[in-house]
Amino acid sequence: MSLGQLLLTGVPGPELDSETAARFKKLQPGGFILFGRNIISPEQVRKLIDDLRDLSDIEPFITIDQEGGRVSRLRLIGEEPPNAQSLRDKGDVKLIKQHGKLTGQILRLFGFNLDLCPVLDISYDDTADNSLKGRCWGRDPQQVINNAGVFNRAMRGEGILSCAKHFPGYGPAECDPHEFLPVIGKSHPEMLESELLPYTALLPEIDSVMTCHSNYTAYDPDRPRWPASLSHNVCTKLLRDQLGFEGLAMTDDLDMGAILNEVTFEQAIQEAVRAGNDLVMICHRLEMVELARQHLEGVEAPILHDALVRIEKTKKRLVAPDPFSLDRFAKINRDIWDLRVATLGEELAQNKSVEDGKRSPVELY
Repeated sequence: MSLGQLLLTGVPGPELDSETAARFKKLQPGGFILFGRNIISPEQVRKLIDDLRDLSDIEPFITIDQEGGRVSRLRLIGEEPPNAQSLRDKGDVKLIKQHGKLTGQILRLFGFNLDLCPVLDISYDDTADNSLKGRCWGRDPQQVINNAGVFNRAMRGEGILSCAKHFPGYGPAECDPHEFLPVIGKSHPEMLESELLPYTALLPEIDSVMTCHSNYTAYDPDRPRWPASLSHNVCTKLLRDQLGFEGLAMTDDLDMGAILNEVTFEQAIQEAVRAGNDLVMICHRLEMVELARQHLEGVEAPILHDALVRIEKTKKRLVAPDPFSLDRFAKINRDIWDLRVATLGEELAQNKSVEDGKRSPVELY
């Protein structure tokens, strides 16, 4: 398997030009992630995904952030599902299950096979300015476990793989990692009683885990400002050895300020894989993807081998896309609207999120 399999890359625009197609054909990335810049119409999204699949010698991960609310890329061409907080506050398990089911159905229709959710972070403050506003399934660990678990099982039941994020939990973060590196000072016993509980409970039914760009002083006391996504103590000793996770691990986007401001690009790529991540994510500086591939050559062979094995094992569970039809899209879209109304009420359902990036760059990404 090519080292390109360890790369999860963004795509420049809504269609593949010949130059981009040639680059991806040569690089053979392990997966692709789509953002708002890639989404114009239902038919265009499906064609782009089919084209990406056609370029790939090995079935690629085709992924997106489709959580609900403002972090729902597909709301650019359809209805906006309610967010986790709205569903949590409504307190109706049937609606959460329906949200998971519809999320799985719409993603399968477009050809996605992995969704970057559920968020397992705990909301200590629903107004905190740390990119999590509206995205958390609970205000305490058990509420996160209950709600995220229902969503996760329903979505996976439709054939979409899931990704728990942001490990080991950045509910306590006081700044937005898209811009700066949060430093979290909780002790390991405190983490076990809070942030880590949803992972302990749900890891057996999660396909992948996204490691986050926060510094945890409990796990890296000798390395100030060292992000968890690059930490062997977090990604291997904690996630794999202590919590027993054998699935796919990936970094959050390495183009975020919490990484760019702290380490070099070469460090970010190599240390992420040495730490225990299998996929490194480059969402925006796409001109760096070939360089990332070169930097991977500097990582020790046994580490690369283990990552490639986990990627191959996870890809065996990928499910082929559903046939595309606009009628089917229209039906799922109506169902998403009905879910939105059932969750928020007719009046509030009319108020869609404004995509202005003022709450967090996560909206524009």
